[in-house]
Amino acid sequence: MKFDVVYMITVVMPQLIWAIPLTLFLTITSGVIGNLLAVPVALARLSLNPILWAPARLFILTMRGTPLLVQLYFIYYGLGQLIPGWMMREFTFLRDGIWYAIFAFSINTAGYTGEILRGAILAVPHGEIEAARAFGMSRSQVFWRVTLPRAIRICLPTMSSETILLLKATSLASLVTVYELMGTATTIRVDTYRVYDTLIGAGIVYFTIVYGLTRVLDWLERRLNKDRLAMPSGTKAVARA
Repeated sequence: MKFDVVYMITVVMPQLIWAIPLTLFLTITSGVIGNLLAVPVALARLSLNPILWAPARLFILTMRGTPLLVQLYFIYYGLGQLIPGWMMREFTFLRDGIWYAIFAFSINTAGYTGEILRGAILAVPHGEIEAARAFGMSRSQVFWRVTLPRAIRICLPTMSSETILLLKATSLASLVTVYELMGTATTIRVDTYRVYDTLIGAGIVYFTIVYGLTRVLDWLERRLNKDRLAMPSGTKAVARA
């Protein structure tokens, strides 16, 4: 079937736009949970105790070494088989694929970001840590007030890229009955047999969302790293000379 711009704009695009909030909900919720889980994963990975670093290393290797689609299927179909029937009847939300998708995306994000954060923590200048200790801070205060904020600023560009990848990965949720952007596009394509109109429309919407999210993340990166991006006055004078 031939591509029809008018059909795409008037019929396909409005339905895809209605699916944007669910796509953003998946991305934001999974990103927040995953990044919060990444902190204990990174700390366990840095621990000298094998009881802590061994499971953390195995978790990271599993998340990074297996496809996200396999993880999503395993959680959706595997956990669904393990949950007792009475819980399914009592807690109706367990029947909704969106929560399994969020769980899968969250732990996958925790695996990737945990390793990124581990490297960023190791990259924090030792002099800043020593300066914090010289002010009388305890080990926990040094970590929460100096090390972790500095590490986040160091790895923020990489974490921004991971957020963009997470946004695009939410399209896999359509395979477990979640009608986000790609799920809606698939439904339209199956019902109308219009392939080009639907997929091109979905591509345009994804591109627009990614562009807007990239701009927001770039602004956030400049905001948090403005002291590092600012050029000292002496350097400006040398540059003008």
